[in-house]
Amino acid sequence: MKVIFVGAGPGDPDLLTVKAQRLLSECRICVYAGSLVSPEVVGLVPGDAELHDSAGMTLEQIEAVFVKGRQQNTDVIRLHTGDPAIYGAIREQMHALDRLGIDYEVVPGVSSFQAAAAALKTELTAPEISQTIILSRTSGRTPMPVKQELAELARTESTLCLFLSVHKLAHVARELIPYYGADCPIGVVFRASWPDEVVLRGTLADIAPKVAEAGITRTAMLIVGAALGSDREQDIPVSQLYHRHFSHGYRSADADSGADS
Repeated sequence: MKVIFVGAGPGDPDLLTVKAQRLLSECRICVYAGSLVSPEVVGLVPGDAELHDSAGMTLEQIEAVFVKGRQQNTDVIRLHTGDPAIYGAIREQMHALDRLGIDYEVVPGVSSFQAAAAALKTELTAPEISQTIILSRTSGRTPMPVKQELAELARTESTLCLFLSVHKLAHVARELIPYYGADCPIGVVFRASWPDEVVLRGTLADIAPKVAEAGITRTAMLIVGAALGSDREQDIPVSQLYHRHFSHGYRSADADSGADS
């Protein structure tokens, strides 16, 4: 028997891994984050399986389900939204399992920052503009380490993907403008890949009123950075990977194609 931490992905059940789909279809006991995991994903669990919504549970109550699984010699699926390794609160559960002597494994999932980038139809990196992606959040009940406060991260001018921060969007914009500029592109994606997904685009100067008007206060991803700009509207370099004059280990440059037009 083991506990299997499964990434539920961002919401769309088609974005589950094949392994996650198989495990859910076979599971007998499932603890899931009901406040975040989409009903469509939970619906893949057999109707006669034992379901526990962790939204209203304490760690001790979740532990009790793990122990019950061991007593019944039945694997327990611990279903977390997105990818369990990102703000998944799995560390304390793993510590409990270590103490109890129960084996466990992790099945990764598609994160909401990836689904948000797909919804925005953008690439998070751009040559000479941003080759670094930072996954972070603003401080709240969970404080941020001093060296990881938003202003410190902004100094890098990397592409920022901010979780759990849409309720502080006006503050985020004020913090970032001195580093990114008021006209820096930002995308806000509410419930990426869900049927009620909302995609908003703007700049750091104008995004807060748009989001407030849409009534979005939670369950949204913020993506900020110059890489989100349109190559046609701004002077953003594009990758040369497939250019005919670019050679690499699998393709030689076309020396006879002439100069670029």
